[in-house]
Amino acid sequence: MKTEAFSELFPLFKGANPETLGGLLSNAVKHEYPPGRAVVMEDSWGNAIYFVVSGWVKVRRLSNDRAVSMAILGRGAFFGEMAILDESPRSNDVLALSPVRLISVTAQRFIQTLFKDPQLHHRMLQLMVRRLRQTNQRSQLSNRQPAVKLANTLVELAENYGQKTVEGKDIFNIPYQDLADVTDITLDETSKIMEKLDSKGWLKIDPERQTIHLINLKHLINLASQ
Repeated sequence: MKTEAFSELFPLFKGANPETLGGLLSNAVKHEYPPGRAVVMEDSWGNAIYFVVSGWVKVRRLSNDRAVSMAILGRGAFFGEMAILDESPRSNDVLALSPVRLISVTAQRFIQTLFKDPQLHHRMLQLMVRRLRQTNQRSQLSNRQPAVKLANTLVELAENYGQKTVEGKDIFNIPYQDLADVTDITLDETSKIMEKLDSKGWLKIDPERQTIHLINLKHLINLASQ
């Protein structure tokens, strides 16, 4: 991938020195995974950072003998940086939800790039703070109604990874169990809420294209703010 396209897809690198970015990508490795394939495994040492070029993945953790989805990531996201920065085994594993294309960069090359570009280093710190703030915001939703919590999840996925359409935004048709895990509600609650949102015309699921069409994003945003 050319440096211009890479920095456009991954805002972390927007405005980065072209030579520095070129050095980062010079030894990058391309990967393709089918749905259900593990990308990284829990407890493996962090030796690379991964960038999602296309497709969707889920980050999960083993809890009480069950794999629980912690996050859903799409095009433009990256993962694996925590294991690199604190030099510890990964605390989660990552599975492909859809056909996915990734680019990986070795830990050593990524760290070298951060130190070469002070602005990039600063943006990385800003990103870590932003993720911490988002985690705090999610915890504040713990006492909200399930519909409000699920609306927040759908809006966040749309804003971060959704593809714009004439009607609204499209996201991957995420399995309800994964939506339930990420939202911290039950599978039954998720199924009933999604059915209700469909009946209201706020979203439409297209099983053939494996897409959730978020038709009335404005209403979903209003619901998420309640």
